[in-house]
Amino acid sequence: MKKYLFLALALTYFGVQGQNTKSAFKTGEWLKFRMHYGFLNASYATLQVNSTTLNDKSVYHVVGHGETTGVASWFFKVDDTYESYFDKQDGKPYKFVRKINEGGYKKDVEINFDHNASNAELNDKKNKKKLNFTLENNIQDLISAFYYLRNNYKTEDLEVGKAITLKMLYDDDGIFNFKLKYLGLEVLNTKYGKVECLKFRPLVQSGRVFKEQESLSLWVSNDDNRIPIRIKADLAVGAIKADIDGYNGLKHQFKIIMD
Repeated sequence: MKKYLFLALALTYFGVQGQNTKSAFKTGEWLKFRMHYGFLNASYATLQVNSTTLNDKSVYHVVGHGETTGVASWFFKVDDTYESYFDKQDGKPYKFVRKINEGGYKKDVEINFDHNASNAELNDKKNKKKLNFTLENNIQDLISAFYYLRNNYKTEDLEVGKAITLKMLYDDDGIFNFKLKYLGLEVLNTKYGKVECLKFRPLVQSGRVFKEQESLSLWVSNDDNRIPIRIKADLAVGAIKADIDGYNGLKHQFKIIMD
């Protein structure tokens, strides 16, 4: 099953508009999300920004991890890890790792991006096969997309009802377009207080995981950080919600509306 993949998917949908020289994040940023499935606190997910060296090049290394906790883990065990290594200047991905175990559904995938050769090699370690893909402009993986788009859209250029697309590669399904529809501004109540958010409606594939094409909604802070505040999805079975539950190392002030 892939129901918990929706959080990682949702973190990639933020609209793209030209290079922005003002970075929205820095090394050391850490985000934590609490996920609810029905009445259960189903799991936690975190995103951590690190710096490292890959092939003699200084890059960002982001690690995303999610797992079920408490009673929820008795019914459906999840232990997912995503990693992305991407360029500090233009956000191009160099390496992507996806290791997931979702109720027995397992993936162990590594993708290496060679932008000079316009090629990406996908190594499916579980099934012992390798695939090659021809790269297209502005290609991103599942995690690098989130950070790339935080630095590359202008809020003032977003139009209510208009959809934006992004090319992505993270699995053997190949390169495809994610579509995101902007729905406007909305104020949410959070554990930290009221936060003004940009609301989006990603267009996802209906079927085994999502109930309908527009089953997923997310809210992003309308400040210079552009972090996810809430994510909701109607699944084929039940519904799930994720809320920001912790943060550290933000580059900019987290704006809270004071009553």
